[in-house]
Amino acid sequence: MNLRANVSLSRSMADNLAKQIEEGILSAGTKLPSIREYAEASGCSKNTVISAFEMLTSNGLIEPRRGSGFYVARRVRAATEVDEAGVLDRAMDTVWLMREQLQIKPDVLNLGEGFPPVDWLEATRLDQYHQRIVRTGVASLFRYGSRYGYLPLRQSLQQKLSGYEIDAPPSQIVLTHGANQAMDLVLRYFVRPGDAVLVDDPGYYPLFGKLKLSGAKVIGVPREVDGPNLAELERGMIEHRPKLFFTQSVGHNPTATDTSAAKAYRILQLAEAHDTMIVENDAFADLRPRSLTRIATLDQLRRTIYIGSFSKSVSAALRVGFLACSAPLASDLADVKMLIHVSSSEYSERTLDAIVSDGHFLRHTNQLQEKLRRATEAAKKALTKLGAQIFKESDQSLYLWAALPEWPDSMKLARAMLERGVILAPGAVFSPVPDQVSAYCRFNVAYLTDERFVSALRAVTP
Repeated sequence: MNLRANVSLSRSMADNLAKQIEEGILSAGTKLPSIREYAEASGCSKNTVISAFEMLTSNGLIEPRRGSGFYVARRVRAATEVDEAGVLDRAMDTVWLMREQLQIKPDVLNLGEGFPPVDWLEATRLDQYHQRIVRTGVASLFRYGSRYGYLPLRQSLQQKLSGYEIDAPPSQIVLTHGANQAMDLVLRYFVRPGDAVLVDDPGYYPLFGKLKLSGAKVIGVPREVDGPNLAELERGMIEHRPKLFFTQSVGHNPTATDTSAAKAYRILQLAEAHDTMIVENDAFADLRPRSLTRIATLDQLRRTIYIGSFSKSVSAALRVGFLACSAPLASDLADVKMLIHVSSSEYSERTLDAIVSDGHFLRHTNQLQEKLRRATEAAKKALTKLGAQIFKESDQSLYLWAALPEWPDSMKLARAMLERGVILAPGAVFSPVPDQVSAYCRFNVAYLTDERFVSALRAVTP
């Protein structure tokens, strides 16, 4: 089995099977051994085999047949494969990068990946909670849930937020279909075409797409090593009178920076003076120390909307996020949610509640942070060895924001690396300014020590 450094056993298993399928060793229609048989033969857990089969299924290489097992698929050239034939001829825009991150390609190294490796999250053991969920409150699983979301999970989140010294009773918490839906609800409620909205620059690129869809005028606030540039933030508030400022105070994506306490206080002062709401996205909360400053802690949700997620610490597939804000606003946003989506998934919310209320979850997040610390240290050494300029040398971050020597335009580097099977996340994608040239890329620390990266970089560097 091809066991590459820092690549999970599941990915290696999928890579091996994919190679056999592509080379015709496993022909179309061939039935694969059962998950149990594969696990026993490989000396690994069933979860490892399940993850490998999911990767192959998502790529269209195998297909499940109910009551029969998994078979090698009779592949038809899919629309996405047709698109990829001309991928180098199109811009690496927001949608392109999102599409790439949602695909699992065993033969491609994705340094732009937005999530921790699958094997880092397998300890949550999602499979073991299903029967527990089905046995309790089964009737509710066939109905829409509350507009606020599953109450016991909101009570668990109240405890979680209290760990950040944020006082948020369940009436101030609305569960959502991931953090992205939380942003959508906020935009639907506050923003009308032509309204100005301030964002971190660089910042969370899917947000820029949402803002453009809503017709908003997107104003970037330069990000520094200790948070937003305050002079530019104040200038933006004075000139554009924005209703919202979207920012990440902890584990900023993509720069791996944290907003200092002094800047957080000043941001609140400016927001109060110019009647601007702060939308604080804390999607990396479980990967970072609790002691770091959050604007919502200082403000206690008076002028802050706090958004959280479990995609990075449990599973993106559950699609459970939340927002916390003042009680009147929470009620309004729950109504917006009900009008657009009726409710969120109570089944997923029950599953997540079972996980986060389990005593093993704290141990899991501690182990996750330790893996991240080790990976970050190794990634910094790898980039330093290549002569890269790292924007902020975080001790513990899923990403590093770095510029490689001899490549002032990371978009050109990304195109060259893509031809050699390495996907990068070029800096221009993270800017709200169209056609912005950036030397920086966002690197996922879990994959930076893979030899394929250095090999491909040497091949493309003049």
